[in-house]
Amino acid sequence: MAEADRVAIEDFRVDVLSLMENAGVAVAGVTRNMLRGDVAEKGVCCLVGKGNNGGDGLVAARHLHNWGAKVKVVLAGDKSELRDVPAKQFEIVERMGIPVGGVEEDFGGAELLVDALLGYSSRGNPREPIAGLIRRANASKIQTLAVDIPSGLDATTGVPGEPCVVAKATVTLGLPKTGFLNPAAAIFVGELYLADIAMPMEVYLRYAQQQVGFGKATVVRIR
Repeated sequence: MAEADRVAIEDFRVDVLSLMENAGVAVAGVTRNMLRGDVAEKGVCCLVGKGNNGGDGLVAARHLHNWGAKVKVVLAGDKSELRDVPAKQFEIVERMGIPVGGVEEDFGGAELLVDALLGYSSRGNPREPIAGLIRRANASKIQTLAVDIPSGLDATTGVPGEPCVVAKATVTLGLPKTGFLNPAAAIFVGELYLADIAMPMEVYLRYAQQQVGFGKATVVRIR
């Protein structure tokens, strides 16, 4: 998936902001389905890391806010640590007036948590302050939707770190990650959805064993 992302961005000149926007819309859509088809006046807390996975979560927060949800963002670290692309998304969130808190912020009566802390390139056990957020999320018993992969799960091997998000559902982006084939990953992944983020089909054909079909829906459940 890392190589597929690189080829899409470098060879096909797909804008990473475009991929991020599509990913966030897909996450927001699955969130709406998990909240019985309507997010209006429902609490959603987006747990956001400093990388592109966090940027996906920030896009989701924007759309959920627009749809009437009571959205809160919990940022794992200082905003100065955000990478360039998610920093742009964070600026939009701030300008929209969406509440943003630090790692000690409570989840504000949320009905659903969006886990956008760590992406597929993360290796080893999560470190603080993210580790503490993961433990609090799991202890809260609030249903959690993981963005691309549950934070703490190795995307390649499917081996969970300590701690690891236990998600009710995961919306993975572009292509499924090989770690999902590990039976030990199932309890952390939960229901598995695959989202179309408008990656060129030529990239899919290069890296997938068969053509990926999104003809009937842009998000499909695969497990």
